[in-house]
Amino acid sequence: FFSRLLLGQIHTYMRFGPPPPLPPVATPDLASALATLAAAFADVLSAAAADISWQSAAALAASLCCVYLLGAVLLSEPTPRVDVPVDEDVEPKIDGSTAKFDAALLTAEGARREPSVVYCWDPSSMDMLGTLPVASAEDVAAAVGRARVAQAAWAGSTWGARRRLLRTMLRFVTENQRAIARVAVRESGKTMVDAIFGEILVTCEKLKWTIAHGEAALRPERRPTGTLAMTKRVKVEWRPVGVVGAIVPWNYPFHNVFNPVISALFAGNGIVIKVSEYASWSTLYYGRALRAILAAAGAPTDLVQFVTGYGSTGAALVGSGVDKLIFVGSPSVGGHVMRAAAASLTPVVLELGGKDPFVVCDDVSEAELDRIAQVARDCPRLPGRVRGCGRGEAEVVLAAQVACRGVFQNMGQNCAGPERFFVADAAYAGFCSRVGAIASRLKCGPPLDDAEVDCGAITMGRRQMGHYQALVDDAVSKGARLLVGGYTPSGDDPLAAGSFYPPTVIVDVPESADILQTEIFGPIMCVVRVADCGGAAANDDEAVRLANNCDFALSSCAFAQSAPRARAVAARLEAGMSASNDLEGSTYLSQSLPFGGRKQSGFDRFAGIEGLRGLTTPRAVCDDALEWLPFGLGALLRTAIPPPLQYPSRGGGFDFASGLIELFYGEGVSLKLRGVAKLIGAAAK
Repeated sequence: FFSRLLLGQIHTYMRFGPPPPLPPVATPDLASALATLAAAFADVLSAAAADISWQSAAALAASLCCVYLLGAVLLSEPTPRVDVPVDEDVEPKIDGSTAKFDAALLTAEGARREPSVVYCWDPSSMDMLGTLPVASAEDVAAAVGRARVAQAAWAGSTWGARRRLLRTMLRFVTENQRAIARVAVRESGKTMVDAIFGEILVTCEKLKWTIAHGEAALRPERRPTGTLAMTKRVKVEWRPVGVVGAIVPWNYPFHNVFNPVISALFAGNGIVIKVSEYASWSTLYYGRALRAILAAAGAPTDLVQFVTGYGSTGAALVGSGVDKLIFVGSPSVGGHVMRAAAASLTPVVLELGGKDPFVVCDDVSEAELDRIAQVARDCPRLPGRVRGCGRGEAEVVLAAQVACRGVFQNMGQNCAGPERFFVADAAYAGFCSRVGAIASRLKCGPPLDDAEVDCGAITMGRRQMGHYQALVDDAVSKGARLLVGGYTPSGDDPLAAGSFYPPTVIVDVPESADILQTEIFGPIMCVVRVADCGGAAANDDEAVRLANNCDFALSSCAFAQSAPRARAVAARLEAGMSASNDLEGSTYLSQSLPFGGRKQSGFDRFAGIEGLRGLTTPRAVCDDALEWLPFGLGALLRTAIPPPLQYPSRGGGFDFASGLIELFYGEGVSLKLRGVAKLIGAAAK
């Protein structure tokens, strides 16, 4: 272990150089500590010289490791600590007299296309949180201008400075998890578990990966030289694009902001973020935090800018002259963004949601469902004993926990999350009974101060719930059956006081139902029976056909007892991401992988090497590889135009070029010799 640790630190030293100079305040402590360790080491060394034994050798090795580890800790640059209090403007004191939000305000301004302010409210309690201004085109232009000035200074920052910034960010996130989560819960209505898992954990993973591997992804990359450029040295440089514009959705208020910020800043860019009108209030806290992080790390504080508003504000950002756009949202709005960006040829990343398929093969019988449950280790809340169940029953129910966590995490308001479940006939009854049993016991309600709540609120409220109900009603009218939920709370139902839609399981969904083609973005599990077609291969073919019969293609997953079979089915699913015997979201826990889809799910990628490089401009560079040669040989080998190709033409240019092609690219000795002859003949003209 210590040998690997030492080699890893040596490797880091060779790649990144020596650690930064030791802060003066730490020098006396370091000197004292090292002196004490040196004295102890001398005692051990003298004892070892007198009596060489395995005990003394072990003591010597331990002393060396202690000296190294203490030195590495003390010589490393300390990460700044950032403390940003959660003020009352971010977590106001709510009591019984707090005003409630009236959804009619969104349409109460007569013929106005948009409200004059951005209304902010808690969807679980409908408590009014305040208002924020609608940024005009001039406000957006000013924000882009501030970011551009800051980016000009940041573009030349060192990799060490960029890692220091991300380390500062990571320390803030890990030390302020509860505050970050509470703000996200208040804004979106999700549970604290959904916030810690979907907002904070993945952000920490992205920060850790970028700190460790970001430089390797963006360092100049040597490339093979061309056949006729044998004296040259070529490489690709990844230069910052400048200022990135990001239009992000409301479903993960914290992660949707920090995700593009991390990549944009590490790539040397500035960024202007237009947050959703349904997730603007949280920018008060998150924005203050980012400015404090930037200041503590010594970076320009104007690198990150926020603008709030509606569609007109987003349109202003698209046309503001940003150098690249990231849009996460619906296909219809994504199309508008792309058309508007085309006017200035601004490149766009489009992530437009999905309807991820979850395939269960016919070899996953009731007795084998507990094997599938092993992948549940990645889920945040899967106890050994399911609440309310005996031990034997819990073993079986865990198999369905994977599916339920995928659907009901964040109340199904996920870009990448299973919406369509294609279950083989042999496993159909057991699967449906288990997911129905779990969904019927889920507790739904205000989540902020109740750790037992499983399912929180619907962020967009009644408007979105109407969309859910229309899809459910259509499916039922075409033959589907409701096992759990499927209604909009009303009247004396306690859930009617907030924006709640109960966890829903709908089975026997026919292929003609709208719910299999339209993105739900909510807590509804749609289960389709895959008919027995007479054999494993035919059954898998039918499952793949059903799964691919959709305009969305973001992510996917397949489960089977046979791992090769699961991989084979997953490989045939049309999607930008896929997992076998695990939830499709498991790919996002490895931030080295790109995130994005196909078809109506959009194009281009964020996350991973591809995401980082996507926020840069690749620059091809070529120079002389042998310029170091003495006696003028380096200059002699610089590129010169051969006489047959010089102006004015002597008539042998075509034969000379043809001879080069035959000599260097022709197959067979005779063709290469003919090329040599052509070169000689052309040179003689």
